[in-house]
Amino acid sequence: MLISLGWRQFWGVAIALATAFLVLGTPAAQADSLDAYVLRYLDVKEPVPLAIDAQGASRPFSAADLSAGKRLFEGSCKNCHVGGATLPDPLVSLSLETLQKATPPRDNINSLVTYLRQPMSYDGTEESYGCRQVSEKWMDQTEIENLSAFVLRAAQKAPGWGITSF
Repeated sequence: MLISLGWRQFWGVAIALATAFLVLGTPAAQADSLDAYVLRYLDVKEPVPLAIDAQGASRPFSAADLSAGKRLFEGSCKNCHVGGATLPDPLVSLSLETLQKATPPRDNINSLVTYLRQPMSYDGTEESYGCRQVSEKWMDQTEIENLSAFVLRAAQKAPGWGITSF
């Protein structure tokens, strides 16, 4: 059954669809959406406190923050770090234990941001070329903190995150 539309009705429908696409399909609208993985597997319904420094200070991160961090992870890190594993070096994953044992430890927001801005080897002795340097032009401070928060929360909560045996 075909529906016959007059030209005014056709353009009205076309404009309505284009407007809906512009409103719902924009990055700002996507940034407001909450990721089901974050809600279910990272167990973030209310803001969760995550360590921001080695002295134990913490800051709350919301499901929206972690959803934004997950999108950044998927777009920038997932090729090498599927599920928190590290494909180029499977013995150095993104598990909480591995992050804690790095030199310096990378188990808080500030230390992960420092690492991402200037990647160093796991033992901290030399620059790492296995991970891309994340400049401030690429990700601003809020974005890189959300990305780091996603990695830390996943390391804390996600089943199977950072496994080293396949």
